[in-house]
Amino acid sequence: MDETCQWQGWREATERALYGPEGFYLRPEGPAGHFRTSVHASPLFAGAVARLLGEVAAELGTAEVDLVDVGAGRGELLTAVLAAASGTALRVRAYAVERAARPAGLDPRIVWTDRLPVGVRGLLFANEWLDNVPVDVAEADVEGTARYVEVRADGTERLGGPVSGPDADWLARWWPLREPGARAEIGRSRDEAWAAAVASLAAGRAVAVDYAHVRESRPPFGTLTGFRAGREVPPVPDGTCDLTAHVALDACAAAVASQDAGGGAAGSPVAELVPQREALHALGVSGGRPPLSLASSDPAAYVRALATAGEAAELTARGGLGDFLWLTVRVPATTA
Repeated sequence: MDETCQWQGWREATERALYGPEGFYLRPEGPAGHFRTSVHASPLFAGAVARLLGEVAAELGTAEVDLVDVGAGRGELLTAVLAAASGTALRVRAYAVERAARPAGLDPRIVWTDRLPVGVRGLLFANEWLDNVPVDVAEADVEGTARYVEVRADGTERLGGPVSGPDADWLARWWPLREPGARAEIGRSRDEAWAAAVASLAAGRAVAVDYAHVRESRPPFGTLTGFRAGREVPPVPDGTCDLTAHVALDACAAAVASQDAGGGAAGSPVAELVPQREALHALGVSGGRPPLSLASSDPAAYVRALATAGEAAELTARGGLGDFLWLTVRVPATTA
């Protein structure tokens, strides 16, 4: 059957469009060719991650620390963090987890892999990864029944069968559809992906950074959209654009807590959810302007400080990157 005429759930269609043969995320230009993340916005972001890595190393009582970048793009964040850490005592083992092929010229210290390394001790960092983990979409029909939304490769949609089983349980708990026409992205696959990522850590912290929402403020019609060449476009699963939807990070956090419920308090992860502006402020990134006195005493330094403040302001801006949520899970080392 011609794939352009085939009806599929959004999860299956997105998987094919992003990661199948000639999928969007396997293209040579990588994500940076189509949209700008915090990593691309300023080196201050990588500097903050390097300081966070130092904090984790100190907590673990070691200078040898693992750094795992999940959804690593073309290795931009790891490259910048290694550069930022070069003047410190840290000895970093860096892992890029990515489905695309290893880019030419990448720092040889970076291990390139398509699966999570297991048993690492350090920092697992996932910047704008979970929003590209494919999800099914549900919509309430005229009678209020939640049904799967099916789609063809040209973006045409129709309502399929009723949502059932674990997906129905997830919707009922995390994103109930109360009115006809209301839509939701079923985040169960993301919960599972995040739980697996956290489980790969023997000790340290796992951090997910993403466009996100929580149960009290779910968008009534979902957030599924597309991006191509820096512009938002309709979500069409034909491999020509990014397909993304905001993440129910509170559900991801709960999935980890639920998975660990039988492990006992001593080894239980501790999770926190804060806006990016707060997380970066705590790591020394501030958008404050330099004192005007510096302009007269050292004009060049003032210009540099002003540029840095502008970059910091972009990373922490309300209504922009500062509204990203950081989900941090602390994984304590277990004792025998």
